[in-house]
Amino acid sequence: MNFVEELRWRGMLHDIMPGTEELLNKGMVSGYIGFDPTADSLHVGSLAQIMTLIHFQLAGHKPFALVGGATGMVGDPSGKSAERNLLNEEDLQHNLNGIKGQLERFLDFSDASNSAEMVNNFDWFKEYNFLDFIRDVGKHITVNYMMAKDSVKNRINGDTGMSFTEFSYQLVQGYDFYYLWKNRNCALQMGGSDQWGNIVTGTELVRRKGRGEAFALTTQLIKKADGTKFGKSEGGNIWLDAAKTSPYKFYQFWLNTSDDDAKTYIRIFTLFDKTTIEAMEAEHDAAPHLRTLQKALAKDITLRVHGETEYIKAIKSTEFLFGNTGIDFLSELNDEEVLAIFSGVPNFTVDKAELEAGIPVTDLLAAKTAIFPSKGEAKKMIQGGGVAINKEKAGTPDDIYNAGNLINNKYLVVQKGKRNYFLIIAE
Repeated sequence: MNFVEELRWRGMLHDIMPGTEELLNKGMVSGYIGFDPTADSLHVGSLAQIMTLIHFQLAGHKPFALVGGATGMVGDPSGKSAERNLLNEEDLQHNLNGIKGQLERFLDFSDASNSAEMVNNFDWFKEYNFLDFIRDVGKHITVNYMMAKDSVKNRINGDTGMSFTEFSYQLVQGYDFYYLWKNRNCALQMGGSDQWGNIVTGTELVRRKGRGEAFALTTQLIKKADGTKFGKSEGGNIWLDAAKTSPYKFYQFWLNTSDDDAKTYIRIFTLFDKTTIEAMEAEHDAAPHLRTLQKALAKDITLRVHGETEYIKAIKSTEFLFGNTGIDFLSELNDEEVLAIFSGVPNFTVDKAELEAGIPVTDLLAAKTAIFPSKGEAKKMIQGGGVAINKEKAGTPDDIYNAGNLINNKYLVVQKGKRNYFLIIAE
């Protein structure tokens, strides 16, 4: 597999330094990408870089994942409008452990000749004192060169300015490249297009300090077709950690992408080959309502991030809300999983002791909760057959519901019409 050509047809390639493709075509090359350790989980915004490393390894090259334990203490100014909070060593180590576990799901860390390796730049910076650093590294890169970078100019010309800490970031990242070039034979650094300035500082340091040659490659920053930021939902980032973003929400994020975005994402975030993807696109264009691309995309990524068990639960959860899966499905889930399914649904709490004594359905729906604005409206819709509780139509306005009706001894699921769901929680 030709790595650069693979990125090209997938629409991932942005910038590439002259000579890079020729180097990659000669044989196995070691290259790396840095990951930000400001949280203990990566999010879907990191997936493009993870996919870059996957393709790199599949092409026979050796990937290094650099987790920035040292640079995380400084903060990358690229694309940031304000200074970031700095992390202490304990928090960083916690974050590094979480990120490593996630990367191991995607990359082959076995004993193969091109097995992936994880490195932490804190390991080579922790004993490096300030005076030695500015003498050994700082003298090779001029202030003029650093000031010319967009990440610096944008901040200095803005309202917030830039601290020396963040100004020095490109020197620190540049030294990472020099260190890995010298000690781990890394000839290539990759990253998002916003990292080009930092990456080429590293190639300059290799040239000036090491009198060697190093190369750079960046990928497109992922945006939605409407221009909004990729990887965000109403609740914030879409995380790879199931505790931060449930597998159901994760699956729904991909399933709900627009047709235009699905055509972009299927190439970037899956390993389907070109022939398979073009066949999927043709099938999708012939019947867009079937959402062929979205379903294939959501399945492939959810399986790789969360595994088959969680993918099946996500499917069943979707079918429960939008299909014909029965209420018994909820008994297979724990409280967190139930609440994840209903996170976007109005929730109401009722007194469990009061429910044990029995509550008339109209009181339950209009007095104990606000599912209906009045008992009269609740009565009218029940009589018209438009109300279901726990997937069964409410029989009459005189029905009584008690603790025996609870699912998992805690929940009542109310439907007003076919699509309007409500969750009653007994506590």
